[in-house]
Amino acid sequence: MHYTLHQLQIFLQIVERKSITKAAEDLYLTQPAVSIQLKKFQDQFPVPLTEVIGRKLYVTDFGEEIAIAGRRILDEVKEIKYKTMAYVGQLSGVLKISIVSTGKYVMPFFLSGFIKQHEGVELILDVTNKSKVLESLEQNSVDFSLVSVLPTNLKYEKVELMENQLYLVGSTEKKFSKKIYPQKILAELPLIYRESGSGTRYTMEKFLEENNLSAQKTMELTSNEAVKQAVIAGLGYSIMPLIGIRNELEIGRLQIIPVKNFPIKSTWHLIWLNNKKFSLVAAAFLKYVEAEKDQIIKEFF
Repeated sequence: MHYTLHQLQIFLQIVERKSITKAAEDLYLTQPAVSIQLKKFQDQFPVPLTEVIGRKLYVTDFGEEIAIAGRRILDEVKEIKYKTMAYVGQLSGVLKISIVSTGKYVMPFFLSGFIKQHEGVELILDVTNKSKVLESLEQNSVDFSLVSVLPTNLKYEKVELMENQLYLVGSTEKKFSKKIYPQKILAELPLIYRESGSGTRYTMEKFLEENNLSAQKTMELTSNEAVKQAVIAGLGYSIMPLIGIRNELEIGRLQIIPVKNFPIKSTWHLIWLNNKKFSLVAAAFLKYVEAEKDQIIKEFF
């Protein structure tokens, strides 16, 4: 057999995505390039690895067995890389972090300098909603999680990163001329919600409940970006983190509607399980964040 590690990586991505097209997108390759490499890999085996029924790709039982073995092979290759770099005094290994979706506007700035300093570190960054972030933390499948709403049912440690401010925002179609509006305006405007499990939604609903406010829920969307585009299109209004809408405010695609007792404030925290046994990489990253966070905030935020 003469297959390459590149072909094995492509095959594993196809197994993961159950689609040549999606695998190509993930790998930043063209669909024909992925198809060619899959065929070359398949030619090494007398038994089919995949099959297409209708227009859907399926992985055969044999293909699943090869994928299991392939993952072990690639893990060993990574281990060789990490040991080599450690031998010459370079920090190496995997850093796993889960973040809430709006955290994508925050976390990269706290990662960039560290990753540039340590080229042997492989970053796995999972961007999802609050519920899944906390689930990954509880299962100890990540080193750290970034949240703006702290969990109540986990024992954890934390480091405070920066303040999170949420405002009522809308498109620029309608003018809001008052200097400040009463909170009851929230009951008069059609509001766009994030999905259940979202930290932004939790903060929004908590504010409404604490202030005895009702709301007109016009729709529910599953990402901050989707909410932002819906608001820009004039489909409704929403309460959104300032950090995710700065560009749209600057170019005049969104406006902040001034409301009494706004912005709603929370804090971004990097959290980890109590008594977590850190890898060398995780320990180094935490030390980096604690030492550099003030400078990062000053420079970028």
